[in-house]
Amino acid sequence: MQFKWILLCLSLFAASTGVVHAEDEIDTDEEMIVSEDQGLVDSDGDESTIEDLELTDADTYLLFTKPVFEEKASIELPAGRLSEFLVGFTNKGSNDLVLETLDASLRYPMDFNFHIQNFTTVLLEKTIPPGSQATLGYAFIPADAFAGRPFGLSINLAYRDYEGKQMISKLYNDTVNIIEVEEGLDGETLFLYVLMAAACVLLLVGGQQFLYSVGKKRVGGGLPSRTRANLETGTKSSKQIDMDWVPKNVINHLNKQKAQSPKQKRVKKTD
Repeated sequence: MQFKWILLCLSLFAASTGVVHAEDEIDTDEEMIVSEDQGLVDSDGDESTIEDLELTDADTYLLFTKPVFEEKASIELPAGRLSEFLVGFTNKGSNDLVLETLDASLRYPMDFNFHIQNFTTVLLEKTIPPGSQATLGYAFIPADAFAGRPFGLSINLAYRDYEGKQMISKLYNDTVNIIEVEEGLDGETLFLYVLMAAACVLLLVGGQQFLYSVGKKRVGGGLPSRTRANLETGTKSSKQIDMDWVPKNVINHLNKQKAQSPKQKRVKKTD
């Protein structure tokens, strides 16, 4: 009997501890949910404040001028070339707005928090009175290594109101294609063409010289020895010899010897 009472007490104690643990878990979950809700409320409040201010007091417009795109066309930016856009800003409120910075960056398309290439941040510090407009220009050059791949383009305009509250207007936050520029004739291609033309000229000259040497050998080898002897003659005519350096008495003596014929010499000997 006592053993049954002991088992009953132990079972009640275990059940009470299980209930306490379950309540603790529920309490912690409720606290986590409350904290998340509070965080969402805060972020929603901030976003609503910025959104209301942008819709009521500020109006922005983005226009690409180089290259030019249609309104709903996909944006393709040339790698290694200058890209330009204009930002229109209108103060529709009753107080001054101060433009602070304008920046742009390329980001990883799967995670826009990962920066790939940061462009220059332009410091503005330009006050826009109520009912006034301002136009801002910005230019950037995507790197050549990014050609042929999509990236996220983020363009932000930071400004503040008369109370000093800072806000950021996301002018563009979408994926763009970085394309490779196909030129008709660049420097490398021109150099290759010139090199190929020079190689062809050298081959033609070498082939001509080879054929000329082979043909000359064949023509010279087919002639008889007598013909080659007749062809390979030196200067036979005395007119081709420069006789200015020879003394005149020697020349006169040689001319006299040539004037006498061999028959005259034989006649003199017989007499």
